[in-house]
Amino acid sequence: MSAARPLSTLRALAALSALPLLLTACGYGTASTDDDKKTEVAAGGKKLSADEVRLGYFPNLTHATALIGDQQGIFQKELGGTRLKVSTFNAGPSEIEALNADSIDIGFIGPSPAINGYTKSKGKNLRIIGGSASGGVKLVVNPDKIKTLDDVKGKKIATPQLGNTQDVAFLNWVSEKGWKVDAQSGKGDVSVVRTDNKVTPNAYKSGSIDGAWVPEPTASKLVSEGAKVLLDESDLWPDKKFVITNIIVSQKFLKEHPDVVEAVLRGSVKTNSWINANPEKAKTAANAKLKELTGKPLGDAVINGAWPSITFLDDPLAATLDAQAQHAVKAGLLKQPELKGIYDLSTLNKVLKAEGKAEIGDAGLGVK
Repeated sequence: MSAARPLSTLRALAALSALPLLLTACGYGTASTDDDKKTEVAAGGKKLSADEVRLGYFPNLTHATALIGDQQGIFQKELGGTRLKVSTFNAGPSEIEALNADSIDIGFIGPSPAINGYTKSKGKNLRIIGGSASGGVKLVVNPDKIKTLDDVKGKKIATPQLGNTQDVAFLNWVSEKGWKVDAQSGKGDVSVVRTDNKVTPNAYKSGSIDGAWVPEPTASKLVSEGAKVLLDESDLWPDKKFVITNIIVSQKFLKEHPDVVEAVLRGSVKTNSWINANPEKAKTAANAKLKELTGKPLGDAVINGAWPSITFLDDPLAATLDAQAQHAVKAGLLKQPELKGIYDLSTLNKVLKAEGKAEIGDAGLGVK
C-alpha cells in the first residue's frame, strides 16, 4: 500500500485525473515500468479467446496476490495456452493511463485511481471485478514526542500525498477528533506534511516530521528507525477491514474476453487461498518476487512487521470504498462521485460458487 504521483488540484473532479484520491497499495515512484515480461504458457494448455492477457500490478506488499500469483505460476496455469504478459507500475494514474490506452487489460490497483478512472470516464472505462487486500496502514510516531493519540495535536504528521487514501483517512480521523486542518494547505491543529513514501523514513530520521499515517511497508520501515505504532487504521473500520487493493478490468476486454477474465479471477481466488493457508511461504514468495522486480528484497524486520497487518481476500469491500469516497467529499477534496456501476462481481461470484465459497455483494454499486 504505497503512494503514487501527486494530483495537480483537488478543488474539482478534474483534479482526480492526476492525484489518486484514495490511493492504496500502489508503488513508490512516479513512473510506470513496462517489464514486457511474458510467462511461459501452461504446457498443453488450451488457449482461451485471447492470445494473451496483459496484467498490471505494483511491486508492493499490498499487491502480494499479484506478486505471488505471478511468481508461483498460478495465473498462467489457469490461463492455459493464453499467455500472461505482466507490466509493473509505480503510480496509480500510470496504470489507469495504461488501461485507457489499451496497454493493459486487467490491473491490481488501489481504490483512489479506480474511483478516479471510473468517474473521469463517466463510468465507461473500467469495472472493479474483485478484491485483493485489506489493511496495512498505520499511524507511527516518534515515541519521545507523542505518547498518546491526543499528543498528535500540534505535531507534524506525514501522509504520502495530497488527497491520497492515507491523506484522506488521516484528515477524516483528525476531523473526528474535533481538530481543524485546512485540507489543501495541511495547516491547522495538526500539520499535515505530504511526503513521498520513499523519503518519509529520512524525513523521520532528520526530525522534520513527528510521525506518519502511511501504508506498509513504509510504516514498518519507520518502526525499524525507532518509531512506534500508535494506531492501526484497521481498528477504525467495521470488522477491521477496508479495501486497499482492487482488481479492475477494461470494460472492452471484459465484454470481448469473459473467459480470460474468469481465468484470472480463478487465479486470484486460488492465490489468496494459498496465501492464507501458507502465510510464511507466501511471505517468502512475495519477497522473492519483489527482489526480482526491484533488485532488493525487504529486510526481515520490515517484512515481518508489515505482513501480519495485511489481509488477503476476494471481497473488494465495496462499502468501504464508498465510505472512503465520502470521507474525501467531507474533507472538500472531491465532488460527490457517481459510483453506481463501478462494480461487476458476477464473474467473481461464479468463480466463488464453483469453489464452494459464498457470493460477495457490491453494496448497491454494481452494474444494473
